[in-house]
Amino acid sequence: MSAIIRRVRTEEWERVKAIRLDSLRDPVANIAFLDTYENAAAQPDEFWQGRTEGAAEGDSVRQIVAEAEGGRWLGSITVLVEQPGGAGVLGGDVIEVPQTHLVGFYVRPEARGTGLAHELIRAGQEWSWSLTEPRIERVRLFVHEDNVRAQAMYLRAGFKHSGVSVPVPGDEMHREIELAVLRG
Repeated sequence: MSAIIRRVRTEEWERVKAIRLDSLRDPVANIAFLDTYENAAAQPDEFWQGRTEGAAEGDSVRQIVAEAEGGRWLGSITVLVEQPGGAGVLGGDVIEVPQTHLVGFYVRPEARGTGLAHELIRAGQEWSWSLTEPRIERVRLFVHEDNVRAQAMYLRAGFKHSGVSVPVPGDEMHREIELAVLRG
């Protein structure tokens, strides 16, 4: 599937909101995202504008989209920079090395199985490795223990099990498993 992979633009906040809400309507959203449709839909426009501005212009976060001919967004991934000594996004670990964390990853159903997911992941990794301050040593993500399809896709993309897992926030019965790629 042909798509342009690029960083979001500040003025695209409504499209950022729309793809996020679509992702939260996905049948596996309950194990793929740590948010709900209801919570995200209740956020004011200012929330989405600020979130998009940071992802479009900031140095510590980047949102990347896959845009099909005609302008439809087929997928999105967000990359967060994590500095040593800080707490991880899920709060269950302490950051030991400069790294990035892939979050909010979504590919629309019609684009799944086309290689687009790997293109988005590759774009997130390339941006991560391009950073010089800090120099990123690893790229990581967390995946719900029951999301076997996503785990398999990440492993095919070159991620490895790190041995780290943390409880799912608000659900101590389940775990989020860390997968990572080290700088080559």
